[in-house]
Amino acid sequence: MEKTKILVVDDDPALLPLIEYTFTKEGYEVYCAGDGKQALREFFAHHPDLVILDVMMPRMDGWETCRRIREVSEAPIIMLTARGEEEDIVRGLEYGADDYLTKPFSIKVLLAHARAVLRRAALPPLGEEEATTYADDYLTMDLKERRVTVDGELIKLTPTEYRLLAYLVQNAGRSLTSREILENVWGWEYQDDVDYVRVYVWHLRQKLEEDPKNPQYIQTETGVGYRFEGAS
Repeated sequence: MEKTKILVVDDDPALLPLIEYTFTKEGYEVYCAGDGKQALREFFAHHPDLVILDVMMPRMDGWETCRRIREVSEAPIIMLTARGEEEDIVRGLEYGADDYLTKPFSIKVLLAHARAVLRRAALPPLGEEEATTYADDYLTMDLKERRVTVDGELIKLTPTEYRLLAYLVQNAGRSLTSREILENVWGWEYQDDVDYVRVYVWHLRQKLEEDPKNPQYIQTETGVGYRFEGAS
């Protein structure tokens, strides 16, 4: 049976071998790179199933590396950010990252995230088996066909954004707790990471809402979570 291949990209000489050792011990085939340009060479040579990608690196940073990988592949990408600032996380999402971790983190947490991301990547997209659609004069969605348009323009969503939107739409009109969303979109490993939902909802609103500060579709339920509502 072919091993799952993981590309780890980080310029930290202490962290990189630790990640390599841990994932190799868990049965993964691991490739390493110390900067973005080397990462691209390794990516095209080995076609990994998952990329773990540091943001701050010499020669080519993680954002640009993520953007270039996403131009040619849908392989899941976990971004590692030292600062943990929300703009860094959002920038990673804009370039197509599927997940993020803030340094410092435990190797066990990184391993759990990697397993969860790989498991999500292997699942059929939410909505694929259902003819879930929505349409009004501004927003149209066909979840089975993975097609979303805003004001007539086709919008590109990451796999995680698509799963989040599909779950909200399939439960339209129902208030969903952040924990429900985490468990059904990300997996049980994320059930306490409520900031994930907030950040991803914020970013999804930037793509879908005419006025993201006054959202029409993805409504906040104060003290509870979120709810999808169609145009009134």
